[in-house]
Amino acid sequence: MARTSVSVVLAGSGGAGVITAGTILLQAAGAAGQYAYMTRSAGAQIRGGEATATIRFSTTPMQCQDDNSHILIGIDWQNLGKYAREMALSSQSIIITDPAQGPVPESILASGAQEFEVPLKKLARSIEGGRPNMLAVGIVAQLVGLPYAAIDGVLEKFIGRKGDKAMASSRAAVKLGMELAAPLPSFALIAGDATQARTRWSISGNEAAGLGAVKGGIRYAAAYPITPATDMLEWLAPALEKVGGALVQVEDELASINHIIGASYGGVPSITATSGPGLALMTESIGLAIASETPIVVVDVMRGGPSTGIPTKAEQSDLNIALYGMHGDAPHLVLAPNSVTDCIFTTQWSVHLAETLQTAAIVLSDQSLGQAQAIVDAPVDHHFDTRRLIATGVPESGKYQRYAITESGVSAMAIPGTRGCQYTADGLEHTQAGLPSSMESDHVAQMDKRLHKLTQFDYGAHWADIEGEGDTAIITWGSCTGAVREAQARLRDEGRAIRLISIRLLFPVQPEQFQAALAGVKNALIIEQTHSGQFGRYLRSYYDLPPGTKVYCRPGPLTMRPAEICQQLSSGG
Repeated sequence: MARTSVSVVLAGSGGAGVITAGTILLQAAGAAGQYAYMTRSAGAQIRGGEATATIRFSTTPMQCQDDNSHILIGIDWQNLGKYAREMALSSQSIIITDPAQGPVPESILASGAQEFEVPLKKLARSIEGGRPNMLAVGIVAQLVGLPYAAIDGVLEKFIGRKGDKAMASSRAAVKLGMELAAPLPSFALIAGDATQARTRWSISGNEAAGLGAVKGGIRYAAAYPITPATDMLEWLAPALEKVGGALVQVEDELASINHIIGASYGGVPSITATSGPGLALMTESIGLAIASETPIVVVDVMRGGPSTGIPTKAEQSDLNIALYGMHGDAPHLVLAPNSVTDCIFTTQWSVHLAETLQTAAIVLSDQSLGQAQAIVDAPVDHHFDTRRLIATGVPESGKYQRYAITESGVSAMAIPGTRGCQYTADGLEHTQAGLPSSMESDHVAQMDKRLHKLTQFDYGAHWADIEGEGDTAIITWGSCTGAVREAQARLRDEGRAIRLISIRLLFPVQPEQFQAALAGVKNALIIEQTHSGQFGRYLRSYYDLPPGTKVYCRPGPLTMRPAEICQQLSSGG
């Protein structure tokens, strides 16, 4: 029976090529007119170890993994038993295993999935230069109904540069894999429309955030590698060069945050990307950017914490440090994209807001979103008329005041060297002219200024995505949104109306807009991926919620799945 969605897990030790195989299959799905969504999982080791690639193929757009995986191909089983829950197998699934690589771990067999033995490594050796992962590509292509032509076109892009021999061996292995899979149970999808392939993108969340930064006007990035944010920085390096910008790899997170403050002070929109440990190191300097009203953007691709935590898995537990982590009262922007393509919009919008409001913006992505690779419809192109308010010369009053109290709260920022507009920008409290001051009146006036410019600004409808109707609402944020959207669609098909509120602008809060979004709602369920319910506590501290609002929170590394959200609503939260 033809399906509309099928999920496949490729598993193996480091060097087995499962991520490469998964990427080839994802690109081939796009070429065949399908949608696809790939997430990856690995241990925290620097090299080697175990890895999985989970690819969901679909005839319709989707933004998360399904509840269960239909096919698991184990190239080998090195320590992969500990990923059993992430693989989400059931009795309706099949496992393809190489008998020479040892038995399937008991924790995986406990799912009840049917096992099929295929000597992958032995068969790969029968082809000169053959590799088991290319056999796996052929097996999956046959099982899910991907045409060989789509695979071959992608192989040319991935393998062609390695020469004719590599292409010949890869082609032979893929064809053999398709032959081997012919007798196995079929999970074929309804055929896609290949003519639509040219209108679709293949992009990861980290690449999308980088694109949004460049579209927003970023022309300088300072980088210190950290999992899982490094992909974004690697994408930005050549991209910035193409538009006349630059990326500099610095010695640590302290250097990266201070680099971008310095570059922005010089008039260049600037960004860095990090994860939880790096954000913790940056907080003092982010406070400097807030106090000196120097616009910067920090993208935090969250991972499991605390401390080093789980570097290669996702969690949303940096919310509290992003909202409250500065010492003193330091109002700033906190935003969160809610899909792979929304990483473009939210990062672009964050640049616009930081530059317009002359403050720091923290963008909260996470590993599951940032490192997800997806075939998506080409996103809508947004344009913001982003202009930092710049002092071009001595004002009519005859005296330049960098931190002048204005109606909007934003005051003109001089580029160093502007005649008559010299000022000091540092972390000390100051007068309107920028001179250090410890007077209560100056302190209160400047704190009011820094808060007022954020709270009085009109953020429009971008503050949240509000979808659907009904007297029951699911309130969520970030990467949980994809699973909530799918749960909402399933419940709608069952005749149950559910409203979705996915908050993109976490600070400053929008009380009036939030209450309007909740109009008519009698029951609410909050969905988040933290251990302590940080998002639920944040909502309760700022907003009026319907009586009896429930919170469903759990930490990573398992991502949210649609079925568990449906279950929470069915069980009353």
